[in-house]
Amino acid sequence: MRLLDEFKQFAMRGNVVDMAVGIIIGGAFGTIVKSLVSDVMMPPLGLLLGGVDFSDLFVTLKEGVTAGPYPTLAAAQAAGAVTISYGVFVNAVISFLIVAFAVFLLIKGINKLQREKEAPEAEPTTKECPKCFTAIPIKATRCPNCTSDLQSA
Repeated sequence: MRLLDEFKQFAMRGNVVDMAVGIIIGGAFGTIVKSLVSDVMMPPLGLLLGGVDFSDLFVTLKEGVTAGPYPTLAAAQAAGAVTISYGVFVNAVISFLIVAFAVFLLIKGINKLQREKEAPEAEPTTKECPKCFTAIPIKATRCPNCTSDLQSA
């Protein structure tokens, strides 16, 4: 029972719960970004480049049971061909760049909020007497130590 209690205490720490929530949201965000890249961004980009479907860009290293050429990556894989799927890699790189940019914007926003939270520097409450160099109240007109008149200084 003690082990279970220790695990509960560990799991309920603020950082662990925050990290778990971050991992769950990150997984969901990754799915959204993958869909954004493959379903929204790549079709128009492929259309601009002459009707290219990036997910079907591949190089056949070894033909499968049925001889190529294969019209799609799925057909090549179904035939058992060995391929380098560089189009899928391009999609993954674009997904990574989008996630990295989103994380950059998130961190930039968090840093801005932290800078705004920091208290401005407090105004000084003392000044230095120009004659005896001791600390005196900022509003003083005469130094209590050397009795110098500070209004003329």
